[in-house]
Order: sequence, then C-alpha cells, then structure tokens
Amino acid sequence: MNESDIFEVVETEQIPGAKFEVVQYKSLKGSDNLYVAEKVFFANKADIHLKMIRVTLERSEILIEPGALYFMKGDLQLKSDIQQGLSKGLMRKFTTGETLFQSRIKGSGEVYLEPTFGHYSLFNIEEDGLIVDKGAFYCASADLEVTAKMQGNVSSALFGGEGLFQTQIKGTGVVVLVSPVPTAELLIYQLKSGEKLSVDGSFAFARTASVEFRAEKSGKSFLQSATSGEGLLQTFTGPGMVWIAPTEEVYKRLGAFNTSMYPVTR
Repeated sequence: MNESDIFEVVETEQIPGAKFEVVQYKSLKGSDNLYVAEKVFFANKADIHLKMIRVTLERSEILIEPGALYFMKGDLQLKSDIQQGLSKGLMRKFTTGETLFQSRIKGSGEVYLEPTFGHYSLFNIEEDGLIVDKGAFYCASADLEVTAKMQGNVSSALFGGEGLFQTQIKGTGVVVLVSPVPTAELLIYQLKSGEKLSVDGSFAFARTASVEFRAEKSGKSFLQSATSGEGLLQTFTGPGMVWIAPTEEVYKRLGAFNTSMYPVTR
C-alpha cells in the first residue's frame, strides 16, 4: 500500500532544501484490543486524526526536540548538541521549558516525527522573529535559533499569565509549533502600528517579535477592573501579527468536566 493511500497532507511549508508537512492518517483501522478498538471507533467518528510531521530534506538540515524522531529514510545523519552553547542552553531549559540538548538531522531523505492526536502549526519566518508559548517548539530548519525571551515589562512578567520568560525563535526558515487547537481554529490578527488587541485569558498562542505585550487593567482603575469582572487583560500592541486560540479555554473546561465526572483511576 502506498503512503498516499494511508496519509493525507493537511499543511505544507517549503524552503530551499526542506519541505515540512503535517500528514495525518485518513482513518485508523482498529486494534485486537477491544478497549482500544472502541476508542479508535469514536476517534474516527469524531473526525480526530493521528498526525505526524514529515520533513523531506535535500542536502539540508533540521533541528528537532530530542526524542521526537520516529523514523527516517535516506542518506541522513542524526546528532545531538547544545544549541548556542552551554550557558544559553541552560537558560533556555530553565526559563522556557525547552530541552537543553537539541537533535539535528542532516542530509537527504525523509524524516518522520512521533505521531500524536494533538495539533501542529507551521510558520515560515522571513524577517520578524516569533515569540511563542513555553514548550511550543517542536522542530525547525537549522538556520533558526531558539532562545529565551524575557518579558519587556514588570506587568507582563507578574500578571500576564505567561511567566517571566517565553520562547523566541529568530532567523529565516520554517518552524513547527505544537498548537493547543487545530490550525483552522487559530485567529490571526495583523495589527497596525499602535493598534491594540486585548485578550481576557492566556489563549494568545504566538506573536511576531515587533508586537509589544503587557498586562493592563480592563478599566481606568483597579475598582473599575474589579467591578467589570474582567480584571487584567493581556494586551498586544502593533505593529505585527498575533495568533490567538479562542477555543483553547473551552477545550480545557470540557476536559476538566470530563475528569470530574469520570475521575482517572490507576
């Protein structure tokens, strides 16, 4: 059976020497375990697909999270090192949750990363870098640099809901991020210089580095903020782009409801 009979490509980004694809199984055929077969049946009915990242290299190189490799085919070499040296690697690990070591795959061939029922988003970075949620980085073309970015002001660090550091991706190339929701559910806003986007929650997924982020009161005073029921808002000021995931909080509430109704037992 050909791969095209099993997989379908749902998203693609390409640069010279590397093509990044999100591929998904058209359907899962089941299991000899009845419990697993039941889960597979409902996953198929709910249109939930098992996905993988496939990267096709032509005398090129990619950077992946250690442990993400599933299998690869072709003239390819795998090695691990500490990106940007030990000090920067330690800073990235302890401030953003990214790993100390990064794996690199170099050569020509096809690389498949571990399958998941989760979601991926592909970004082609050309000029302005990206600032993303901690732990969102999954893999990238080798010319990109993954570092820790300290929040630019006290309000965003203490009250913004994102912590003191986030992950910054700089350079030119393609990066694959683990998305909290399907890519089709991400809203993208292109902000003009000085234009604001205010979010009541922590569901802003990514922004270009030119966008300023801070936590602001929803009203002119703390009293107004308290009486409005909104409190502090995540505020993004252009110019630049912001990706938000409005359905993320809904899925979290549904997951919490399911856990309370049907507690997990060991």
